[in-house]
Amino acid sequence: MSGTTTAGPRRPVGVPRQRPRPRRADRRGPGPAAANRWTVLVVLCVSLLLVAVDATVLHVAVPAVTEDLRPSAIQLLWIVDVYPLVCASLLILFGTLGDRVGRRRVLLLGYGLFGLASAAAALATGPEVLIAARALLGAGGAMIMPATLSILRQVFPDRRERALAIGVWSAVAAVGAAVGPLLGGFLLEHFWWGSVFLINIPLMAVTLPVGRWLLPESTGDRDGPWDVLGALMAAFGLFGVVYGVKQTGGAEPLALGTLVPGAVGAALLVLFARRQRRRERPLVDLTMFARPAFGTSVGCIVLAMLALVGLELIAAQYLQLVLGLSPLETGLRLLPLTLAAMAAGLAGSRMLHRFGPRAMVASGFALTAVAVLSLTAMGREDRPALLLLCFVLLGLGLETTLFGAYESMLSDAPAESAGGAAAIGETSYQLGAGIGIALLGSVMNAAYAPAVAGAPGVPSAASAAAGHSLGEAFAVADRLGGPAGAALRTAARGAFVHGLHVTLVVSAALLLLGALAALRLPRTTECAEQPRD
Repeated sequence: MSGTTTAGPRRPVGVPRQRPRPRRADRRGPGPAAANRWTVLVVLCVSLLLVAVDATVLHVAVPAVTEDLRPSAIQLLWIVDVYPLVCASLLILFGTLGDRVGRRRVLLLGYGLFGLASAAAALATGPEVLIAARALLGAGGAMIMPATLSILRQVFPDRRERALAIGVWSAVAAVGAAVGPLLGGFLLEHFWWGSVFLINIPLMAVTLPVGRWLLPESTGDRDGPWDVLGALMAAFGLFGVVYGVKQTGGAEPLALGTLVPGAVGAALLVLFARRQRRRERPLVDLTMFARPAFGTSVGCIVLAMLALVGLELIAAQYLQLVLGLSPLETGLRLLPLTLAAMAAGLAGSRMLHRFGPRAMVASGFALTAVAVLSLTAMGREDRPALLLLCFVLLGLGLETTLFGAYESMLSDAPAESAGGAAAIGETSYQLGAGIGIALLGSVMNAAYAPAVAGAPGVPSAASAAAGHSLGEAFAVADRLGGPAGAALRTAARGAFVHGLHVTLVVSAALLLLGALAALRLPRTTECAEQPRD
């Protein structure tokens, strides 16, 4: 911005629209977005923290929900999965809507919907009500998540400051994912299961008026109508693909209920892409993927999440079922990973400007691969020092990778497309998590099931049931009892450790693939920073 005035009333694309405050205009100079940008960051981080916590807080409440509401197995699955499923499906819709009608407006609507849905979930009297409330929570989260990143992109135009802000933002995301189960466990010890949702209401009641007063409004290019049909195609397409990916990791990956939604979703996304290429003013500018920094960053986010989420799931099972740790002890063992991720996020800005995006993301992938391969030294015996070291390296490596990828993606995207770019980044995050659970879970099952089948003295039917999971193998062993049960338990532990090692090697290979892909990123931060009028 040169500071000169223009003759017409039209506001330049991508410039935040400030609400006039005549009493303070003379004293505050550049306006509230510039003077209070770090306060704005606090508000955005609180928003993100609520969404991140809500994604995991229900996990520890599942037994209490089951006892109180008596959901069927399918209803319980939807209670857990509908939140991330709806959230991932609507990110592009609400991200691009924010570019059109105002990012702050969509964020504030997300606050309101999140608060109302939290109240409905806390007071749910049946599984159907809880499923619907969780779906509304997902919609509110889809409004909030891309809006926080796109507003951050507008409030911090200087790349060095923006990198620091993204580091804080990503550290808060890591905190939220870890705090969810711990907070849920604390609340369940003192209150009923609905309290895990009820805590959102006072926080939203404060955040909504504060956000309305502090956050600047901004939009993208408003020329031409908003592509409603394209937005719906993207939403239903992503819903089908993410649902299919989640179901692939289940017991029947080739069932019609898995293949049909995935195929229909993929077809809708193909039609969506073709529609966007033909439109003069597309909903999502797909030419952004032709930019090496943007397209490569999105791919790196998918690969990093693919390795992280599947690995965390398997690590939690290993700690509890193989080593026999309690849920609290398991959470404490995984805590160093989160603390290391927080440290890497806060130091990310300095690392980025010293080493550049290419070296930062590639080294993050490589460090994570080293940590993953080191975990193959784990067996049936507990080695806490090795676990501590590996989890610290995992946290440092993965957060370094995600920080560099997110920063490069946002900086390379045009300011007028900030909402769409943020939505693409968050969608790739969610999609990578879903693929990770499905892919690494399938690799784990393929290595585990044959290894557990040959336990001596165990009937074939019992061996087949034990091959579904380690938890089920322990349940079968308890029913069998005697030498057969002991033999099955020993075989299942050994089979799980074998499957864990195979999965770790596959995960390390994917991480090294990410390190190679990161070589397409710019060498320095200046390479990706293009001047925009």
